[in-house]
Amino acid sequence: MTPGATALPDGFAVRLHDDVELGPVVPAGWRFLRLSATARSLLADRSLVVSSPVTAMLAARLLDLDLADPVPDVGAAPGPDSVTVVVPVKDNARGVDRLLTSLSGHVACVVVDDGSADPRALAQVVERHGAALVRLDRNVGPAAARDAGLRSVRTPLVAFVDSDVEVAPSALGQLAAHFADPGLAAAAPRIRSHGGTRWFERYDDAMGSLDLGPRSATVRPWSPVAYVPSACLVARVELLGDGFDPRLRCGEDVDLVWRLHDAGHRVRYVAEVEVGHEVRRTVRSWLGRKAFYGTSAALLAQRHGDKVAPAILSPTSTLTVAGVLLQRRWSWAIAAGLSAWTLHDAGRRLPELSFQQRLGLARTADVALAKQASGLALRHWWPVTAVLAVVSPRARRAVAVMVLADGVATHRSSGTDLDVLRFTLARRADDLAYGAGVWWGAVRERSVACLLPRRDSVVRGGPGR
Repeated sequence: MTPGATALPDGFAVRLHDDVELGPVVPAGWRFLRLSATARSLLADRSLVVSSPVTAMLAARLLDLDLADPVPDVGAAPGPDSVTVVVPVKDNARGVDRLLTSLSGHVACVVVDDGSADPRALAQVVERHGAALVRLDRNVGPAAARDAGLRSVRTPLVAFVDSDVEVAPSALGQLAAHFADPGLAAAAPRIRSHGGTRWFERYDDAMGSLDLGPRSATVRPWSPVAYVPSACLVARVELLGDGFDPRLRCGEDVDLVWRLHDAGHRVRYVAEVEVGHEVRRTVRSWLGRKAFYGTSAALLAQRHGDKVAPAILSPTSTLTVAGVLLQRRWSWAIAAGLSAWTLHDAGRRLPELSFQQRLGLARTADVALAKQASGLALRHWWPVTAVLAVVSPRARRAVAVMVLADGVATHRSSGTDLDVLRFTLARRADDLAYGAGVWWGAVRERSVACLLPRRDSVVRGGPGR
């Protein structure tokens, strides 16, 4: 699509995030946006309605940098005849029955039977609900199954919905409303597990792998919301091309989202729209799924390079982490000195910022850096951490502190009703399983690229987990 075709239309509205402090310089993650006096006057009430090419460019920039959210007009959203639901499934007639019970009669549905062992049971469910059925003679995986369903779609929008997801027609309508932005290629809701009673189910209710948190965002690599899962994803058909990469059985959603981003299209995570998702029913299958997700990292690194990087580290941040982990008086002094230098450097590069703002940026960078270091040690690099902990008392102390701090802090922010001990144990099991999957994928593909941080020459702290 040409730039003119993707310009935001007149009447399109955006609103600044609540935590954005409007001024001459606006922090945007680890970047900064300088706003002219004219731009600040247009945003005086923290919202902007497109009425000219200038306001359209400003609104688009705010969206692209994830400084603002669109304010969709739900009343002007595309109708049910503009969306087709595609459901890829293998051996889950019960889930399809539940999903179609919610959707049939409201929106067209195409069910793709990806080589089920009992195709007749699934066919009966589909027929009873009046949905269309595409039967694949052999199992080809969810990516290829979605592509097979996509070829049957004749509407402008397609909603990919997995059979273990519970979604209401109203949720699809809310997502469809975001496509008033002609540059939007896809939008995804918040996917939440629910109703669990056992410890791992209660943990997943608060920290599910598909749950990307309570804050809506423009999806961008190297940001807190770097992708969205395809378990529930509404997309503009004309921008999907051939769809998912059929060679990928895991990580196909990340690959698609990053290809759309690289092509210059927007992808939105719409946290205010929630759908349900079933948790795996046994600890073994729950951990197995975490590991399975991890295996995709190596294949994604082959396609997208350091977008898969588990952390973003600069020389300064690397030295800071090393200074803390060495646990020597002189190393602590070095870490403190580097932190002070970061505060000074922020003032030198951004003289418009007040001291309090610079202090806030430095604090944010320190927190992000701590999260990244903890994530590397406890999740992606845990086999190395385990070896070091065996041979080094200092490493054991550092690991113990990270485990305790991460467990308590994440438990506090998660809102879970699970006690902190079991929550922390579940979090460690989650990280161990995912990390094991990452290492297995790296061994299988004979590449450690997915385990290497991205080198950044400026930033001390990047997005934390």
